Amino acid sequence: MVYDTMESEPRTRADGVSDRSDSDEILSRDALAFVARLAQRFQTRIDQLLGARAERHAAWAAGDPLDFRTDTRDLREAEWKVDPIPEELERRIVEITGSADRHSALSALNSGADVFVADLEDATTPTWHNLLQVQQNLRDAVRGTIRYEDPVSGRVQALTGLPSILMVRPRGLHLPELHLLLEHRPVSAALLDFGLFFYHNARELVSRGSAPYFCLSKIESAEEALLWNEIFAVSQDYLGLPRGTIKATVGIDTLPAAFQVDEIIFALRDHITAMSCGRSDYTFSYVKTRRYDPDAVLPDRSQITIMQPCMHSLAQLVIANCHRRGILAIGNTTMQIPVGADEDETELIIDRVRADKLREVNDGHDGTAVAHTSLVRLARDIFETHMVGDNQVNRRRADFTITRDHLLATPQGTRTEEGLRTNIRVGIRYVESWLGGNGAVSLYNVVENLGTAELARTQVWQWLRHAATLDDGRRIDLALYQRVAQEEMRRIEDEVGAERFTSGRFDEALSIFETLATSRELYEFLPLLAAPFLAGADVRLTLDTFAEQGTPVPFID
Repeated sequence: MVYDTMESEPRTRADGVSDRSDSDEILSRDALAFVARLAQRFQTRIDQLLGARAERHAAWAAGDPLDFRTDTRDLREAEWKVDPIPEELERRIVEITGSADRHSALSALNSGADVFVADLEDATTPTWHNLLQVQQNLRDAVRGTIRYEDPVSGRVQALTGLPSILMVRPRGLHLPELHLLLEHRPVSAALLDFGLFFYHNARELVSRGSAPYFCLSKIESAEEALLWNEIFAVSQDYLGLPRGTIKATVGIDTLPAAFQVDEIIFALRDHITAMSCGRSDYTFSYVKTRRYDPDAVLPDRSQITIMQPCMHSLAQLVIANCHRRGILAIGNTTMQIPVGADEDETELIIDRVRADKLREVNDGHDGTAVAHTSLVRLARDIFETHMVGDNQVNRRRADFTITRDHLLATPQGTRTEEGLRTNIRVGIRYVESWLGGNGAVSLYNVVENLGTAELARTQVWQWLRHAATLDDGRRIDLALYQRVAQEEMRRIEDEVGAERFTSGRFDEALSIFETLATSRELYEFLPLLAAPFLAGADVRLTLDTFAEQGTPVPFID
């Protein structure tokens, strides 16, 4: 059935969610025309870059070394800097990152953090309803009108005081948006997320003395960064904004990107203001990039901390290169939650977080990030106590050299049955939550998001692939996995209760997790397998006719 976006009444699916929801304003003709033009201009380039990614990974799997580029050596050795950091972004001592649902966004904006990163990549389940609601929430946040009324208590939540600076983390170039088609093919999710936010909010932000700020994730090469720079340039021209209005933070959250830090900064030199480190995403990429290497098998994920030489080398590399080029280096996001833990566990979490943040500020980071409001004050106190001024950009690190071997050093530790059980249990519970529309969930005093879930399932795959041994000498094989998975399903039922377990989607989650963990070849990304299981996956929006002729955009069901 085809119907027009301009019809007077929206169709409602059987699950009660309107296909149009609050989308009339978000999916306006002009906004969709902008997204369509981005897709027409850049989708082919994105496809080519993803093809180049696959070729590089195949070459590494065949034995080619992963190393710093030889063709850009002169660029790395030259002295150059990017444009100055805007005054509003010079002090980013503590950031909070998470979901952009109305309640979470308001809590983050009111948390006292300098920056709120609205995470559409790892903390948002990409149902069509969620994607449009998030855009509406962000639009209201920009204008200061965002409110939330608790459906149980009736308590109304609104912005108070000086809210955190808003940044948006669109999904990466690797993910297609299955709801949005151009020439019968899905458009890049990155173009939708970026395009809708930029179109609706860029001018408004500038009028308020700010600007559109983005955090870019899952970049693997300077060529991909250059594509983003061109997307920014074209978008600013489209709205009549000066080049350089957009400011971006790049997450070094893939292993290949660690070997091109300078090159990525240079490619985005008109717009970049900072880089950040992402521990879970980076470790997930480490496994994917070295998936066939028996010398790269990891210990329990709980043991992969900043104290591992490869992780500390990454942090030092990012700090040194960022400061040399005149931009900020933001530390890793802490996922632990002390709220709700018993007294002893709370003390352990606080001590661990304090040690991590103290190490970051002493290493030279200019700020750090947390995933829960309860840790904002702790992180701020540590940085304000141990850092002089707004940042440490003028603190140059010339006392060390990070080599290929430093970055490729395999994290050391043990593999335990409890580590295997935790990966399986957390993975299943996260996938079930994700299928239900919740992209970030608190489990066992940790905020689990897509990045942590990707690491959990790839670790199990890696251990099975290489028949890794546990600390008690047992090999991790399919029989052990299946026994543990069934036992963990019973534990999950005990934890959530029989009624919640029966009404939930735990069997589907187990099936998806098992496919990801036991497949012969490693699935690149969880959403590529799981997105068709989401509510509203059959809803399609085509841009073809609209983009070419300016006529209304039809939905196809």
